[in-house]
Amino acid sequence: MLLALLPVAGLLAFTAFSALAQWDEARTLERFHSAIDVSFAATEVSDAVARERIDAVRARLRPDTATLAERSASRRATDRALDDAVEQADSRRRTAPDSRPDSPPGSRPEDRTAEELDAVSRRLSAVRVRAGLGALSARAIAQRYQDIEDTLLDTAADLETGRPTRAAGRAADAHLAILEAVEAAERERVELAVLLDTPTGHRPAAAGRWSALEEAHLREFRQIASDRLRAALYQAQFARSGRAVRAVRALLADPEPPTARWPSYGGWLADSTARIDALRAVQARAARDLADTAAADLADARTRAARDLTVSLAVLTAVALLALALGRSITRPLQEVTAGARALSAGDLSFAIRYAGHDELGDVADTFRELRLMTERLAAEIRSMNSAVDDNRLEHRVDVTGFDGTWAQLLGGMNATMASFAAAQGRRRKAERELEDIFHLSLDLLCILGVDGTFRRVNPAFERTLGHPRDTLLARHPLDLVHAEDRETTRAAMERLAGGSEPVEFENRFLRPDGTECWLQWSARPVPEEGLVYAVARDVTERRRAAHEQSALRRVATRVARGEPPERVFGAVAREVEELLGAEVAAVLRHESDGALTVLGTAHGTGREGEAAAHEVIRTRAPARVGRSVGAPIVVDGRLWGVVVADARQEPDAEPEAFAASAVPAASRLADFTELIAAAIANADSRAQLSASRARVVAAGDDSRRRIERDLHDGVQQRLVALQLDLRLAESLVTDASSELGRQLAHVGKGLEDASHDLLQVARGIHPAILSKGGLGPALRSLARRCAVPVELDLRLPARRLPERVEVAAYYVVSECLTNAVKHAHARVVTVDAHARDGVMELTVRDDGGGGAEPGRGSGLIGLVDRVEAIGGRLDLHSPPGEGTVLRIRAPLDGPPPHG
Repeated sequence: MLLALLPVAGLLAFTAFSALAQWDEARTLERFHSAIDVSFAATEVSDAVARERIDAVRARLRPDTATLAERSASRRATDRALDDAVEQADSRRRTAPDSRPDSPPGSRPEDRTAEELDAVSRRLSAVRVRAGLGALSARAIAQRYQDIEDTLLDTAADLETGRPTRAAGRAADAHLAILEAVEAAERERVELAVLLDTPTGHRPAAAGRWSALEEAHLREFRQIASDRLRAALYQAQFARSGRAVRAVRALLADPEPPTARWPSYGGWLADSTARIDALRAVQARAARDLADTAAADLADARTRAARDLTVSLAVLTAVALLALALGRSITRPLQEVTAGARALSAGDLSFAIRYAGHDELGDVADTFRELRLMTERLAAEIRSMNSAVDDNRLEHRVDVTGFDGTWAQLLGGMNATMASFAAAQGRRRKAERELEDIFHLSLDLLCILGVDGTFRRVNPAFERTLGHPRDTLLARHPLDLVHAEDRETTRAAMERLAGGSEPVEFENRFLRPDGTECWLQWSARPVPEEGLVYAVARDVTERRRAAHEQSALRRVATRVARGEPPERVFGAVAREVEELLGAEVAAVLRHESDGALTVLGTAHGTGREGEAAAHEVIRTRAPARVGRSVGAPIVVDGRLWGVVVADARQEPDAEPEAFAASAVPAASRLADFTELIAAAIANADSRAQLSASRARVVAAGDDSRRRIERDLHDGVQQRLVALQLDLRLAESLVTDASSELGRQLAHVGKGLEDASHDLLQVARGIHPAILSKGGLGPALRSLARRCAVPVELDLRLPARRLPERVEVAAYYVVSECLTNAVKHAHARVVTVDAHARDGVMELTVRDDGGGGAEPGRGSGLIGLVDRVEAIGGRLDLHSPPGEGTVLRIRAPLDGPPPHG
């Protein structure tokens, strides 16, 4: 009897629970009905805020009486809608039923809505004040109103999230979707209005997102809305305003839109406003559908609650009677089958159902036993598939012939998944092989480093370029192989990469095992999520070396072009070689015809090993190494001109083997550089030989002048004096001086005297004796006295005699200038300034003659240029026609002239 009454008691409990559930459902529907009323009020506020937003933006863009009046009207409309919504929320909060008596204050949507509407009111006031003061741009105004709109839409969505029934949920989703679509259209209208207010001639790039968002919400609306609402939406979209808006969107989507077809500011506002009003009409119909659905659900829930209660009582009576009769025969097997089903659903395949009756429960028990066996077979196949994946046996497939229906489809899907995985694995392996080939065949240096800077993997190009084996590169930290001067910059680059910086580019020097340097240009990119750095390097040693050598060659060539003395040029060559090779000492040696070596230029001198290396180069006519010295031949015009030698810099703890290893590439680099420098050395040598030859010619001419002057003075002039004496003796023997013989003797005597005087002047012109005896100052004063035009002298010369070569050159320069001023320039006055200071003599000769003197016209100025340059000086001539002539010379006083 107790067993029979158990189903009755259960049914009574079920009936009571069902009644409570129906009552709770009715209360839930009533709360939902109340919430959507508040949601509709919040929606009205959202519509009013949207209208106020476009009016505020228009008033900011084009403030006039009409737009300002419309903005004021829209603000008043928003305030009325906001007051109504607050009143509606307060009313519903007081009258709406609560799900639980002990619910905390503010937990219901109605309570939160009142607070959010109050916050919206404060934010609206703030935006209006700032917009009225002109503190916000049109875009900023739109953004502030957009934030308020987001709050109102979130409030409406929160109120409509109850959804007690499927129909109410679909209606609420449709209403929210059309609300979001209208808001996207409103934002598109505002943004395009701002863009079209001041057209720039380019396609606006910001409005496309709102049309895409609107289309997404409308697509969602069409999927869940009723046919009547979809038809209304179709009419709104294909009305004239809808077609105009679509045309504008198509124009903006064109990469190169024709500017002539762009809509006007007013046209866009009119079309978009009409289209949005049509969408709002669809929104209103969706809101009515939602309200009707909520009301119908509420009435239906109340009807079902009464109906279910009546039916439940009737069924309760029948079931109580049936339970008393069948409880004994049904309860036990049913419990066993239920326990087996529960165990099977929980994944327990060990539970066995023992009931084997031939009734319906027995059939159910047999079905569960078959299901258990099938599940065990399926689990075994899944385990075998997992084992195959773990063992990389991707060719393994499940035999689906022993399964039917859904089980066969499931295992077939597993086979397809295995096949796809095998294909993907094959493609991955092929890609890995291709990447591995690229990694090994690349001529660039590819590597993977950890964030600590250590090498994780390097390609063969690293080993070929740096000379270190792969094991050494992976075992040592890269900073240990970097040149000491580049370690700080390299460490800083590694720290930036470890911090997740963008791709980093830098250069540094690596040291090869033979001690030579290798310049690498790096480009590295970190992968922080993997803790790795991927880097590629390029060997730029030859490029930097070539640039360095070219710079050195340009510096040497510049010195040659400026006409610097050979000792300076060759000294510069030695310094360039020292810096280029990082040598301790370097020297330029010339190979004389007798086999001797002459040091022309040196940087810090050279030792015995350098001399030995030079002799070895002369013997082999090829680069050579002796000890830690290297040498290379300088070949000019096919002959061995000389040798450049350099001694390697010896570090304190360096081994001799290191010098031997580094000297071979140093000799090769020295040979390459000497090939470049040979032309410059040839030019410098030719210039030196030319200067020496010119000095010898000038010196030979001066010696010849002295010899002729001495021969004239000691020979011809003395004979003339003797003849004059003899003639005077003959005149004394004549008794009658007025006789014809007396007159002839007097005439001959006068001729001998004139000839002697002319010979004296010729001798003085060849080489004035006063220059040799008194120096430059008296010689120039003598020239000034004998000149046919006035000469103004300004001589500031030292008391000591100047070098003879300088005095001779200055004397002949002034003599030639005075002669030209008298014979050719017809000058009225000549000024001669001469002074010596700081080891240099400067001489300036000016005249006020006709000018126009040019050395190239065959005048004596060419000889003056040769004479001045022969003593290492420089002659400048400025002689414009009609403006006189100015000649300046500048000659060094110290050191002998180059005689080669």
